[in-house]
Amino acid sequence: MKKPKYYPSKSSETFSFDHVHTEFDKQVPLHQQETWELAYIITGSGIRTIGDVVENFSEGEIILIPPDIPHCWSFDKNIHDKEGKIENICIFFKSKFLNDLKNFYPEFGNSLLKIEENTNALSFYGKAQKKLQELLKSMSSQNAIERLSSLLLILNQISSSESANIVGYIKERKNEDKLHEVYMFVLNQSHRAITLDEVAQIAGMPKSTFCLFFKKMTGKSFVTYLIEFRIESSCQMLIKTKLSVSEICVETGFNDIPYFNRIFKKIKKITPTEYRKTHTTRLEYLS
Repeated sequence: MKKPKYYPSKSSETFSFDHVHTEFDKQVPLHQQETWELAYIITGSGIRTIGDVVENFSEGEIILIPPDIPHCWSFDKNIHDKEGKIENICIFFKSKFLNDLKNFYPEFGNSLLKIEENTNALSFYGKAQKKLQELLKSMSSQNAIERLSSLLLILNQISSSESANIVGYIKERKNEDKLHEVYMFVLNQSHRAITLDEVAQIAGMPKSTFCLFFKKMTGKSFVTYLIEFRIESSCQMLIKTKLSVSEICVETGFNDIPYFNRIFKKIKKITPTEYRKTHTTRLEYLS
């Protein structure tokens, strides 16, 4: 499948800032661009695709994506703010911008070289994540010159941080598009019963072939993946909605409350009610 390209900035700009507050399904689909991208998910969760890596994501994450890596965020319709919307901030900058900084300001030389040499998408955590969140949020109320100053601080933070995990890369793998289609199907249909037969049909394979394919590609069975995905979705809903445990059970496709409670405790080591109480208290403390 040919990946569409996406160009977020005008040719005369060295960087651009984009603050999006919109419905969950209004995001740009799978795309790639010739610029670097730094993305901050403020509100929302779901599944993200970056190159050959497809993973769950939640609010707060900050991802740096090198040029020409296909990527997209597919948001869960149940996780949103009080207006029913998701929110994110993205900065796009050109490799030429990094190169010009090195040429005009030698002090940036070694730092920017670390960024330029990176070919993988990175997710930041710990103090680096918190500092980047603060800098990116502050840019929403800044003018162009102030944003440039903040971007320089952001680049310095990225280059000096050791707190980052690889979350995306490009490595040619057979049937990657089929795996992505399966993930998107689960994201959109996990609220109802899903059979192996229909998922195998989505992948265009016999059921037995699909089971082997999925296990080889992900390291786990499809049934295990589906259960884990539903549990993670229920965790987000326990924290961010006022739905009852029984309502969340149905919304996430379990439909059997005793089974849901049993599986939840097996995976999370506590009950759904205890999970909601613990994490809600923690969020109130942090806010």
